[in-house]
Amino acid sequence: MSKFLGLFLILSFLQASTVLAFPLLETSQQVLIPQAFSESYDFEGIVALSNCSGSLVQFETSRDTDPALVLTNGHCYEGGMPKPGTIVAGKASHRALGLMNSQGKQVARVNAVMVLYATMTGTDMTLYRLQQTYGEIKAKTGIRALTLASRHPEIGTEMEVISGYWKRGYTCLVDSFVPQLREAGWVMVDSLRYSRPGCETIGGTSGSPITIKGTRTVIGVNNTGNDKGKLCTMNNPCEVDRNGKVTAQKGASYGQQTYWIYSCLNQNRELDLNLRGCLLPH
Repeated sequence: MSKFLGLFLILSFLQASTVLAFPLLETSQQVLIPQAFSESYDFEGIVALSNCSGSLVQFETSRDTDPALVLTNGHCYEGGMPKPGTIVAGKASHRALGLMNSQGKQVARVNAVMVLYATMTGTDMTLYRLQQTYGEIKAKTGIRALTLASRHPEIGTEMEVISGYWKRGYTCLVDSFVPQLREAGWVMVDSLRYSRPGCETIGGTSGSPITIKGTRTVIGVNNTGNDKGKLCTMNNPCEVDRNGKVTAQKGASYGQQTYWIYSCLNQNRELDLNLRGCLLPH
């Protein structure tokens, strides 16, 4: 989606379908990186993928002995963008991810061993389980995970989007919540729209955590934006309100909420999509 920002998909593939805050954009597009860089943001726990951004995340109840997790977008999944209605869960992974310190310097590589969850249906999220525990990562690098919020965010919340791919950040407000966001054949619900100016994200920022400003609390994951003002096409997501009215806002950027994950956690802090009341599409 205009900002499923990924850079790993083969150039020819990108040219054929450039949406979702993707990696690198079409070769005809120039990526203009606004000023105001890393010195203004805390990159501790931010992750750089080959085609996107991500973050080392934990639950409010996580322990140092738990396997660590990395959050990014569904469209950043190494198996390619999951088709509408497709859920990937419990699939082995061998993906290496770059972990950053507070200054935005990559100080370690961590290894994903499983895709716990990946989809672009209802949301746009991939959650990796790592080979290392939180305690092992902290002991080796001193880096702490960001914490996923367990509650729905509020309009007007000061927020930051921090990209490991570009090593830069954005600051703005939670502008509103979109009942339904459509892009090409994908549909996302209760999406976050960002206020402007401030968070005009670009390709490669896909998968960046959305944090409450000045904290290490994650309320969502950055995933797309409308490039040309078109309706419901790739890189041009459209909004559908509660009455079914369809509109598009050129230049608007969006993210997907992450508090849903808590509804699918069992007593061992493990993802269980079969739990009664689990809100993640499955």
